[in-house]
Amino acid sequence: MTTFDQACPLVGVEEEYLLVDPETRAARPESAAVVAKATTELGERVGTEITRYQVEAKTEPCTDLAELAEQLRLMRAAVAEAAAGEGARAVASGTVVLGDVVPPLITDHPRYGVGIANYRSIHDEQSICAGHVHVHLPDRERAVLTANHLRPWLPVLIALLANSPFWAGRVTGYACWRTLCWGKWPVAGPPPYFASAAEYDETVARLTEAKVLVDPGTIFWDVRPSARLPTLEVRVTDVPATAEESVLLAALVRGLVVAALDRVDAGDPGPRLRDELLRAAYWQAARDGMDGNGIDPVTGRLASAAERADALLRYVRPALERTGDLKLVESRLARLAVVGTGAARQLAAHARRGSPADVVDHLVETLSGGLG
Repeated sequence: MTTFDQACPLVGVEEEYLLVDPETRAARPESAAVVAKATTELGERVGTEITRYQVEAKTEPCTDLAELAEQLRLMRAAVAEAAAGEGARAVASGTVVLGDVVPPLITDHPRYGVGIANYRSIHDEQSICAGHVHVHLPDRERAVLTANHLRPWLPVLIALLANSPFWAGRVTGYACWRTLCWGKWPVAGPPPYFASAAEYDETVARLTEAKVLVDPGTIFWDVRPSARLPTLEVRVTDVPATAEESVLLAALVRGLVVAALDRVDAGDPGPRLRDELLRAAYWQAARDGMDGNGIDPVTGRLASAAERADALLRYVRPALERTGDLKLVESRLARLAVVGTGAARQLAAHARRGSPADVVDHLVETLSGGLG
């Protein structure tokens, strides 16, 4: 990576997609063949995931969000074309809409074998897909302290990007069912509060010694210093339904990191939240998306999801002015308020005829599209 720019750091996105059969609309285990075909276009930026229903792809790090948007569109198009070449289709959904995926077909890799031996039936609900945002942050001490400042806003990101209301043919009653599935891992969900990188490292060492972790890659907290890159990784949301929403997510996450760095540099250690309030806020956001209320984990007060989103925008506004992303974020949030979240749009597709197949068709059509 290039020289660190605290005012507007580089940002990159990783997205996970599901493969489906165009006839049955069920999840289809074609990841190895699809990845092999997509490699022609994307090279090492595409790979397999834990189940054979999933494909992961990533952008290069970018400063300009217009460049990031173009990479995302081309990346999604390349995966969609490769899937079609194998008689499948690609969709961006946090969970499987249709298909018998319990237990899932696991990708053949020694690491996953060790994971199954360690975590056992937790893998049964891992045909799920997230969106990950990496922000360039080479200083691990500041990365850990920055995460403390991001914790209060993680439920808002879950609600805004909720895109997983179905699970294997069922309407779950949740906007983000993936959050509930993912929370079963022993080291997952919101990261604990850490006073320093040394405390973070000590905690990881103890978890490793206790054989809770297979390797550093099984630290599944929703914010973590990357084990491989000089970045802070935020991995709290469903895979966004559209490339436009991925850009919105990247802009918000980068804005949160820039805002947090200012506070870290000023000696602000970040709010020590009550864990039960943060957990409840996660659950509310996962259940209702943008259609309900949520606890502010700092104050404990109840507010509508829209009010919490407005509070997030106020918090990051100065940072977004510095990164040059304020107008983009304001316009995308306004548009999202009109068309609804990915979860709301999935449910609307289902409501027309009560058909999960219609939901899959909607997802196939919108993989590379905009917000309408």
